[in-house]
Amino acid sequence: MIVEYIRYTIPEPDAAAFEAAYARAAASLRAAPQCVDYELARCTEEPGSYVLRIRWTSAPDHLEGFRKGEHFPAFFAEIKPYFSAIQEMRHYEVTDVVGTGGSNPTLFEWAGGAEAFDRLFTRFYERVAEDEVLAPVFAGMDAHHAQHVAAWLGEVFGGPAVYSTDLGGHPHMASKHLGKGITETQRRRWVALLADTADEVGLPDDPEFRGVLAYYLEWGTRMAIIYSGPNPPPLPQTPMPRWDWGLTPPWKG
Repeated sequence: MIVEYIRYTIPEPDAAAFEAAYARAAASLRAAPQCVDYELARCTEEPGSYVLRIRWTSAPDHLEGFRKGEHFPAFFAEIKPYFSAIQEMRHYEVTDVVGTGGSNPTLFEWAGGAEAFDRLFTRFYERVAEDEVLAPVFAGMDAHHAQHVAAWLGEVFGGPAVYSTDLGGHPHMASKHLGKGITETQRRRWVALLADTADEVGLPDDPEFRGVLAYYLEWGTRMAIIYSGPNPPPLPQTPMPRWDWGLTPPWKG
C-alpha cells in the first residue's frame, strides 16, 4: 500500500469551487479498484492550503492502473483547472510508526480489561462443555484454554501483547484449528453462545461495541472454518489482527 499526498494553494474566492470539484472527482476514486481511501483536508491556520491524501494499493497500480484506466479521464476533467495550484505531489510509504491516540478507549478498555475477557471466556467454556453441538469440538481441551482465548481476543481488541509474545501469535492460533473439521452448524452455535455469554457476564451492551464484537465473531469463526477444513491455506506469517472502533483487518483477495 502507498500513500499519495497532493498539496494545493487555492485562493479564497476559489475554495468553494475547488472543494465542489473534488467532491465530483471523488466518484472516480470510489469506482477505482486501485484506490483504498481518500481525504481532502483544509488548513485551519492558512485556509488556502489543502492536502489531499489518497491511499493506493501500490504506486504502480496508481500510475499505471488508475492513470491509464477508465476512471482517470473523468477524475482529471474535474480537477484540471487546479493543476497549476499543486505545490507537492508525491508517494509515501507508511513506516512501522503507527498507532492511535488516547482520545477514545480501546475496545479492550471499553469491555473492562483483562478481567472482563477472562470472565467472558471462563463462563463461555463452562457452557461449551454442556453444549451438545460444541462439546465434541473441545473434548480434551487444555485447562488453560479459556485464558489463552481471553488473551487472544484481548490483544486483538487493543490490549497487552500477551498472545503474540507468550503464546505463539497469529500462526499459533490458526494452527490450533487444523484438522478440526468445524461445521457451519458448530460455527453458528459458537457465535450465538458467545454473544449470549457476553450478556450473561455483563459486557457492555452498547450497539457500537456489540457491533464490532459481532463483526469480529463472524470474521474469526469463518477463518476457523477455513483453517479447519480439508485444504487449509498456509499458516499466516503475519502479526496479530487488530480491531478498533470502525477499523478491521483489510480484506485479502
